[in-house]
Amino acid sequence: MKKQFLIFITIFSITLFAGCFEDLDDNPVSTKELNDFVWKGLNKYYLYKDNLPDLANDRFTNSEYDNYLNSFSSPEDLFESLMYQRQTIDRFSWITDNYIELQQQLNGTTYNNGMEFGLVRFSSTSSEVFGYVRYILPNTDAEIKGLQRGMIFHAVNGTSLTIDNYRNLLNPNNYTINLAIYNDNGTSDTEDDFVEPTNESISLTKAPYTENPIFISEILQVANQNVGYLMYNGFTRDFDSQLNDTFNYFQSQNIQNLVLDLRYNSGGSVNTAILLSSMITGQFTGQVFNTNQWNTDIQAQLNPNDLINNFISNDEGTPLNSLSLGKVYILTTKSTASASELVINCLNPYINVVQIGDNTTGKYQASITLYDSPDFSYNDVNPTHTYAMQPLVLKTLNAVGNTDFINGLTPTFMVKENYGDLGVLGNPDETLLAIALQHIEDTGRISLQPLSSLEIIGDSKDFTLTKNRMYIDRN
Repeated sequence: MKKQFLIFITIFSITLFAGCFEDLDDNPVSTKELNDFVWKGLNKYYLYKDNLPDLANDRFTNSEYDNYLNSFSSPEDLFESLMYQRQTIDRFSWITDNYIELQQQLNGTTYNNGMEFGLVRFSSTSSEVFGYVRYILPNTDAEIKGLQRGMIFHAVNGTSLTIDNYRNLLNPNNYTINLAIYNDNGTSDTEDDFVEPTNESISLTKAPYTENPIFISEILQVANQNVGYLMYNGFTRDFDSQLNDTFNYFQSQNIQNLVLDLRYNSGGSVNTAILLSSMITGQFTGQVFNTNQWNTDIQAQLNPNDLINNFISNDEGTPLNSLSLGKVYILTTKSTASASELVINCLNPYINVVQIGDNTTGKYQASITLYDSPDFSYNDVNPTHTYAMQPLVLKTLNAVGNTDFINGLTPTFMVKENYGDLGVLGNPDETLLAIALQHIEDTGRISLQPLSSLEIIGDSKDFTLTKNRMYIDRN
């Protein structure tokens, strides 16, 4: 694989970091030094540098630069001041004061109680929020406590969820959810739906957990055809070999159609996105998968060939199990983001992508981790602090130049999940999967339910550092 892709960093032991922690105590870093790291890193790599006068190479004299750095009371303040159109264009760059936690999450390890959930409000003018359980991770506290997909909760620790408090209530490692029942009022119109609190509550505790993103892989029989179904919840590099094994299974079952469920997949490794796309196809090896576009300075330093990523036939020498499909069904929601969107966007010029569900998030940019070191890599990192940045550094274009889909990718068939009856994931009767199977069986004739007016405003991945991330290696 090309070296610019992310090589996930091994989780480091506490012993390895002992020296760093001693330095943190003995030699505290100044705010000005941290601000210097932030400005120089963004000046070098930030995708939208050209749009920000304060990041211009000739913006400051030495004295002006010192005064500029000293005018910000924290590196976070400086970082935010240099973000381009924060509410619309760059919603995804971020800074952390704990890169150890970041490194763990890039490998798929988070503090998790096993309840993967979505958060919904009934309208854009309502402040009230309720949660619904999307799926339960195996061998977790949520599984032990008996939580199941489709359960509804309206409050945490007895406090009703609102648009303003849900982050604080659901962020701690220990909390109690207060359950409710979804009531559709006997109509298909969601305008009159509501949730009814019950007296039930469940206490949950988070613990370190590494999620296998291959949540479901199975074969369904539809119209005398073998249909592969894969629910894939994260582009995590450490599970690429298992992903390849899954496609070997699909290959051995001679599937004629594939339903790829990315509805809860918020992204991850660009490398893995190319692998997955190459496994779905296989007939386009060597052709353009996507093109990368950096800021003007970086773009000028790169060979044009280095801007292009191609479909591939192997992963560092291991042959890929490819299906050579001419059509794929992809299930999406508003939580489908970044590397998931990359797969959809970059397959579109080559095969028939039947997208079923809701508009995706709208993240077409990728980021890298910048450390405080001479070349911003982890080599020779400054031992006096654990700050790191994850700024957007490039945007992706498919083979025909499509990018900048800020409002997400629009589905072929707009369908939303029914919060009162989510169904069982992988079951042919589950709402989104049923539409795909009906399309396969009836050669395109499907029936759609009225659209829900409810709005997803967040999910359980909001409480991780790697939400909606698409990563490449700094090289």
